[in-house]
Amino acid sequence: MSRKRGRAALAWLAVTALVAGLLVAGGFWVANYFRDALAPPLAIGCTATAGSQSYSLAVDQTENAALISALSVRRGMPARAASIAVATALQESKLRNIAYGDMDSLGLFQQRPSQEWGTAAEIMNPVYAASAFYNSLDKVPGYVDMPLNDAAQIVQRSAFPQAYAQHEDLARAFASALTGQSAEALSCTLPPASTAATPAAVVAGLHAVFGPLPSSATSDGGTPALLVPATGATGWAVAQWAVANAHQDGITQVAYAGRQWTRANNDKKTGNNAGWQAAAGTAPAGSVEIVLAPPGQG
Repeated sequence: MSRKRGRAALAWLAVTALVAGLLVAGGFWVANYFRDALAPPLAIGCTATAGSQSYSLAVDQTENAALISALSVRRGMPARAASIAVATALQESKLRNIAYGDMDSLGLFQQRPSQEWGTAAEIMNPVYAASAFYNSLDKVPGYVDMPLNDAAQIVQRSAFPQAYAQHEDLARAFASALTGQSAEALSCTLPPASTAATPAAVVAGLHAVFGPLPSSATSDGGTPALLVPATGATGWAVAQWAVANAHQDGITQVAYAGRQWTRANNDKKTGNNAGWQAAAGTAPAGSVEIVLAPPGQG
C-alpha cells in the first residue's frame, strides 16, 4: 500500500471514530433528555415510618395531623392520645376540615353544634375542634390502655362503632413522629417553594399549637430562618411539625440534633424525598433551625 493510500485510510478511520463517538454521545444526551422529560412527577405528599413500614398522607392531611399532635404535646398528654385523635379524624373527615357532614356535623371530627360540641364557627376552627376532642377524651377512664377504637367510639358515639380501628397503624406512625416520640420519621416531598411566610408568621403558627415557645429570627445572606430552643422529644415534635407545614409556610430546610431535612433533596427518578440526612449546617445544639425561602422567591 502506498503512503498516500495509507494516510487516506487512517484519516477515514479517524473520521469514522469521531462520528461514532458523536453518535454515542448524542444517544446518551437523547436518552437522558427523554428520561428527565418522561420521569414521573414528584410524588407530592408526606410519609411517616414506623419500623419497616411507611404510611402516606396528602400534604393538607399531614398539616392537620401535625396540628392535632402538637396540641396533645402542649397539653402534656401521652402520644396515645394523638394516635386516637388522628385515627378519629381520618375516619370522620379524612383529616380535612370540611364544612359539611351528616345532619349538622362539621369539621375535622364531625362534631355537631346540636350535641353541645360548640358553635359551627368554633367547630370549624381546627384548634378548637381538636381541643374539644381532647377535653372529652381526658374524661375517659383508662383510655391509654384500652383499644384505640373503643376510646374513639366513647368520645364520638358513632353509628359505625368499629370504624376507627382500620386507621390505627397509619395514625400511630404519624402521631409518633409528630409528637416527637419517633425521631426523623416524617418526611415530605414538595415542589420548590414559590413564596414563604415571615418568621413571625411561623412563630404564630407554632404558638397556636405548642404554646409560647421561645424563638429568635436569624438571617444568613438574606435567607430568613428561625431558631426554636428545644430538646428531646419536644425538639423532634417541633422539627417534624415544621416539615409537615413546609408547603404552606415556604420552609426549605429543617435541622435538629445533627440531622437535616431539605426540601430540594428530591430524587428525580422516583419523585421521593431523601428524608433526613446528616446536617450540613451549623445549627446550635439544643435548637430547631427552620429555614425559609428567601424573600421574593418564585
